[in-house]
Amino acid sequence: MPLGKDRLLPGLLTAALALAAAFGIHRLVPVLPAMTLAVVLGLLAANLPGTAVWVAGRARPGLDFAGKHLMRGGIVLLGLKVSIMDVLGLGWLALLLIAGVVAASFAGTYVISRLFRLPAQTSLLIATGFSICGASAIGAMAAVRRIRHVDTVLPVALVTLCGTLAIGVLPLLVQPLQLTPLAFGAWTGASVHDVGQVVATAQTAGTAALGIAVVVKLTRVLLLAPVVAAAGLHQRFSAARAAGKAAAAAAPGSLATPEPGRLPPVVPLFVLGFVAMVVLRSSGWLAPGILDAGAALQDILLGAALFGLGSAVRIRTLLHTGSRALLAALAAWLLIALLGLAAALLMTA
Repeated sequence: MPLGKDRLLPGLLTAALALAAAFGIHRLVPVLPAMTLAVVLGLLAANLPGTAVWVAGRARPGLDFAGKHLMRGGIVLLGLKVSIMDVLGLGWLALLLIAGVVAASFAGTYVISRLFRLPAQTSLLIATGFSICGASAIGAMAAVRRIRHVDTVLPVALVTLCGTLAIGVLPLLVQPLQLTPLAFGAWTGASVHDVGQVVATAQTAGTAALGIAVVVKLTRVLLLAPVVAAAGLHQRFSAARAAGKAAAAAAPGSLATPEPGRLPPVVPLFVLGFVAMVVLRSSGWLAPGILDAGAALQDILLGAALFGLGSAVRIRTLLHTGSRALLAALAAWLLIALLGLAAALLMTA
């Protein structure tokens, strides 16, 4: 049953106010990404006595709407940041290395999460977010695998935490590792989760580091579509196989062909929208003003979504049930940092 505007409005207005605060703090302290601040403000709103009742009550329908539907709009517009020409400009060796980092970090993070006895769906979302592009990738994977919105909250919190950790830790390692600005930028782009976190980390080493970091990161973002499509195909085949087994078990010996149930889409519509935006950006038809407006709108939609997701996290519950998840996330973060560093050194050698 669709939600009425009167039920959505309190939560959407709350998200808008929080987003204005996040952008304001980011303007004052540029090293703090606005998207990370949106999650942090959501966490605070969910756990401070003065606001917890509000975000769990009247504001909840609108915040849940933001976390799910505005997230999808943000993913579509994320495609406007990706130019295929910029990606190809890295060269085939770099592209193979980046694809290898994504594949190895996805598989490694999934295995680590399962070793820490996390549920398969949670492990899948953590692996997707860590290896590709943070919360946006988690939202896309949750849609294609039909994972409940509430089950995305913990993975988003973990990917935000570890991405924020990278902002503080990676720049401290430039001198000990004797990294050039290009190597540091490539490392940042290959291993940090969210685009905003990549910018905040790489800019500490100058414009050369920032330039290559953004292109490497957006190459990882481009892999969102094929990864989600592969997950969609797997989900579709699994659903069809399960339906066939159920029909066979219900009517043993029957020769009738079972009626197929409604199968999940191979690729959600909003992921196709993401691909369309990548094509548009790469065509060169869009004026810089349109691209800037698209980027600003994408930040607004994604920021509101992240505040909505953050406002669903209860710290007490997270500490009680999420200690294994936190350890798994930190181990995965270390794995991706090492894989990214190796790829960056090879790229810039």
